[in-house]
Amino acid sequence: MIDNSDGKETKMETPAIPTLDAQLCFAIYSAAHAFTRSYKPLLDPYGLTYPQYLVMLALWEEDGRTVKALGGSLGLDSGTLSPLLKRLEASGYIARARDRDDERQLLVTLTPRGRDLGGEAAGIRAEIGRATGCAPGVLEELTAALRRLTDNLKAGEDTQADAA
Repeated sequence: MIDNSDGKETKMETPAIPTLDAQLCFAIYSAAHAFTRSYKPLLDPYGLTYPQYLVMLALWEEDGRTVKALGGSLGLDSGTLSPLLKRLEASGYIARARDRDDERQLLVTLTPRGRDLGGEAAGIRAEIGRATGCAPGVLEELTAALRRLTDNLKAGEDTQADAA
């Protein structure tokens, strides 16, 4: 209750909290989990987890990246990325070696088996596209909107960090 200048008490209304299903963050969280579950049966034949598949996608796009560059592309720190890389190396998909020009840098390259996997796994994207039930144009629009959302949230993080 608030006491107004006229001596009358006024009840303050508490803003309604949106339901869980109305929260954007929960919708994105749920979609991410659904994607991971959808990828699992497609990746199992190759012995890959979804995060490992993302590493492979990054390397199929640009082979011979440093661990730091891979982490930057994927938004993963080295503590998360290193175990993924070790498992991919043990599977024979990648090789890790020190950069000849800068021994501090660890280069990650595809092995012939890893390159071949790119061709074998090419159909995964189409399978996931079908699983979404969305037309290709809609998927492109969703992807662009989510990239903008991510960029905006990262910019907000930077602003908050600068203010601290």
